[in-house]
Amino acid sequence: MNFKHPEVLYFLFLLVIPILVHLFQLRRFKKEYFTNVQFLKELSIQTRKSSTIKKWLLLLSRLLLLTFLILAFAQPFFVAKESKKYTNEMYIILDNSYSLQAKGKKGELLKRAIQDLLEHTPEAQNFSLITNSNSYWNTDIKAIQKDLQDLKYSASPFRLDNLIAKVNARKSAFNKDIIVITDAVGLETNQTKSFKKEDNVYFIIPEAEQKNNIAIDSVYIQQTLDSFYEIGIKLSANGDDFNDIPIALYNKNKLVAKTLINFETNTKTINFTIPKEDFHGYVSVSDKGLAYDNTYYFSISKPSLTNIFSIGDAEKSKYLARIYTNDEFNYNNFPIANLDYNLLEKQDAIVLNELKDIPQALQTTLKSFVTKGGNLIIIPAQESNVSNLNTFMANFGPLQFKTASQSDKKVTKINFNHPLFSSVFEKRIDNFQYPSTKTAFGLNSATPSILSYDDQSPFLTSLPNDLSSVYVFAAPINKTNSNFQNSPLIVPTFYNMAQSSRKTGVNALIIGEDQPFLVDALLSKDEILTVKNNAESFIPVQQLLNTKVKMTFNESPSEAGNFSIFNGANLEKNISFNYNRTESNLALANPDAANKFKEIDDIETVFNTIQTDRTDTQIWKWFVILALLFLALEVLIQKFVK
Repeated sequence: MNFKHPEVLYFLFLLVIPILVHLFQLRRFKKEYFTNVQFLKELSIQTRKSSTIKKWLLLLSRLLLLTFLILAFAQPFFVAKESKKYTNEMYIILDNSYSLQAKGKKGELLKRAIQDLLEHTPEAQNFSLITNSNSYWNTDIKAIQKDLQDLKYSASPFRLDNLIAKVNARKSAFNKDIIVITDAVGLETNQTKSFKKEDNVYFIIPEAEQKNNIAIDSVYIQQTLDSFYEIGIKLSANGDDFNDIPIALYNKNKLVAKTLINFETNTKTINFTIPKEDFHGYVSVSDKGLAYDNTYYFSISKPSLTNIFSIGDAEKSKYLARIYTNDEFNYNNFPIANLDYNLLEKQDAIVLNELKDIPQALQTTLKSFVTKGGNLIIIPAQESNVSNLNTFMANFGPLQFKTASQSDKKVTKINFNHPLFSSVFEKRIDNFQYPSTKTAFGLNSATPSILSYDDQSPFLTSLPNDLSSVYVFAAPINKTNSNFQNSPLIVPTFYNMAQSSRKTGVNALIIGEDQPFLVDALLSKDEILTVKNNAESFIPVQQLLNTKVKMTFNESPSEAGNFSIFNGANLEKNISFNYNRTESNLALANPDAANKFKEIDDIETVFNTIQTDRTDTQIWKWFVILALLFLALEVLIQKFVK
């Protein structure tokens, strides 16, 4: 027990006063005997004993009365068990990712959490609030009431370690109270390791009642026909009992197609056929789960001619002209001696077709070409020098040529999962007309092979980057060395290696992913591109690359949708943005990751717990009550004890 005013305890010396008074009243008298009162002797002794008891009781009551009164003025208290944490700073981490769109017992999880904060956070409590998308430092509940009420869901998935890093970056002389409000979807144990040992951490983990959910994961071109695209729509179902789910396809908000789907497995792909022209719309499903992943926005541009040329002997390049036809490609071949370097930057893809030597000037130009988004296809010549090839390949990534060997080798394995063949095969093929080569270089590459020999060594591999790819063959494919030109594989392989996704593919970026995007646009130094739709407009980070513009969107836009890229009033290209689907599976909630921390049901309990654990127990009122009781006891003794 401690005292707020311990100096008052010196007044306990006053207890000597009633003791002295009592002793004075109990002084001894000399006895004198009178014969005529002898008969009262027995009564006199009995009365004297009663008087002595009464005086002792009064002394005791007065001593206790005075003692408790002095102790009450000293204000005694018991120290709180967490009194040392009284100066802690408070931080509230609020998960506002889309998984909190799920409904709990009292409605949407995020809206319920916000309402609890508004109702139960003490007005005098100073704290900092950190969400996936916003931070409010050193504030109080009244100051951010409007911001909380208007808080929107964040396109960024919940990453506890990233938010803790923001908290830890705030330097302070005090320890921290950290309240984490999350449904624990995607929460991992290693993310909680970012907490400091001295942090006082509370977890509030609301649980969704309805965990069944359907998500549209992606849209891609399944097959390209003469006048149509067959697009594939990949969906995933988390939960069970998904029957007769409506799915609809819209182009510029106009309904194009609609059907019902059933899920026999957790994933399903459904196909739609659309005209081979500009498409700027979305596909949507209706379910009772999360709403944010029920719509997938995408854009497809009407095909334009792909610029491609090959560098090499004209005779050896004739087969390329049969693949790159005039209806889809603008193809030309140039011998190395007649190469116009000014044309390189205008191409979408370049084929180095069995060049014995690659001049240094061409190497430098091709390095810049790949960096700016052009695809490069390298076919070595039998006479190529391994050392020179490796020097050239060092510009693009970790791939090394080994000495050529002369032996017949068959190409027997296709990597069906490689993006190059994503829309080529309807089913896996184990038996096909195996092409072969007579002389081949060894390839040492860390990337997966696209086509492989029967000894598992690569025949064709690639070095991808953010904007383009470098494709590398292990052997010359002229008719003298190989029959690959007669294989059915040659057409889809070279066709897809030359294609540019920005001209022929689906444009559907994920918000928050730093994926560069190229736009064919010739801008002056003062011109910039703007991305906008009816609800939002922003200027992304952009870099001029000759006839192209490299754009990086970072966290923009704030909401998914169909957008357009403008140069002033001129439309350059359509583009679409979607939310990351990592929050779609509510079964991935992992509350066990927070096991070693205090898990509390609601925010009100957190504040009450902190208040109780850190508030000293004041007991001076009890001493006042005891003093009054003994005062009353003294009165009763005076009145009723004879």
